[in-house]
Amino acid sequence: MKHESLKIGFVGGGLNSAIGTTHKIATQMDGKFQLVAGCFSRHSNINSKTATQWSIPKYYTHYLELLEKEKNNLDAIAILTPTDSHTDIIIEILKFNIPIICEKTLTASLEDALKIKNIIDKNKNFLVTTYNYTGYPMIRELENMISTGKLGKIIQVNIQMPQESFIRLDKNGNIPKPQSWRLKDTSIPILSLDLGTHLSNMISFLTKETPKEVIAMQNNFGHYPVIDNLICMVKYTNNIDCQMWYSKSALGHKNGLKVEIYGTEGSASWYQMNSEFLEYNDNQGRNIILDRSSKDIEIADKERYNRFKSGHPAGFIEAFANHYTDIYEALRSYKSGNSDYLNKYVFDINASITELALMQTIETSIQSKKWEYVNVENKLYTRK
Repeated sequence: MKHESLKIGFVGGGLNSAIGTTHKIATQMDGKFQLVAGCFSRHSNINSKTATQWSIPKYYTHYLELLEKEKNNLDAIAILTPTDSHTDIIIEILKFNIPIICEKTLTASLEDALKIKNIIDKNKNFLVTTYNYTGYPMIRELENMISTGKLGKIIQVNIQMPQESFIRLDKNGNIPKPQSWRLKDTSIPILSLDLGTHLSNMISFLTKETPKEVIAMQNNFGHYPVIDNLICMVKYTNNIDCQMWYSKSALGHKNGLKVEIYGTEGSASWYQMNSEFLEYNDNQGRNIILDRSSKDIEIADKERYNRFKSGHPAGFIEAFANHYTDIYEALRSYKSGNSDYLNKYVFDINASITELALMQTIETSIQSKKWEYVNVENKLYTRK
């Protein structure tokens, strides 16, 4: 059954944004959302140019003006501003009870996330955070393989996200200049907020387990005085060992997200730079390369993941659009009055608290130089 699109507004995400255009395309690729208004930038020229280029008739100079003028016209607002600005914007939007779709990371600190949790606990607001890498069809196939027991009991996870943006030079031999907000470390380094939370979320999504203990080390190897390389080992519930590496000083990697899952009956690996394929190995030595057309596929061959047939690669923006489709379904369910509106592909305040708790404990471990317990359970919000 086809449903009408939902009206969405953007706070941030203008033409100078690293991720704004991706959100704009992803929200509209499958007709799930209609972008009708926004405050795209605090810079008036960028704000107006964005609205003109995207043919958005209503744009505002401040997000508070957007809220006042559009509060009865929007089904959701997407927050696409730098992470350190999220908390204040979220709290203001919650006052209007407008559903929120927030670009990760939800906040720059666990303390701020818990503050937001308390508001949601009282008012039952809709708030989700986007973790778009979970939208890749073969990642969803991997999640299904794990949940149906095809790999046996999961015993080990290796996951990495190396990039080179803080150490390489541009084609003229100059040091590239990242966005200024990416060069400011706080209690949790921006590297962990930017990359580490993606890995934490991916592990939880695939295994459904929670981090228990962590030991970590970090360093600065690049051109900027911020943490740009981090390695850690994490013990998860159900006795799963995890090795995690994320970096912005790894020459040769544009975005080397790679996931390896090892179980008692099989293993599987996925690499974002070759995202159409999932490698599977069983306990009898067989090696199989799966794609969306393979006969053993149960999830990735669904119509929604095949905008065009296998052999014509889909990618990052399509994965984001898949993620937005799931957010759309959750939001429609929420607006219909269902208390159990979440689906397994959508990440609420609980997920954000888990990611931030792990990132904060990583910093504690780095300072103490020993294993530290990740105190997640007593912080999680459980929807009643």
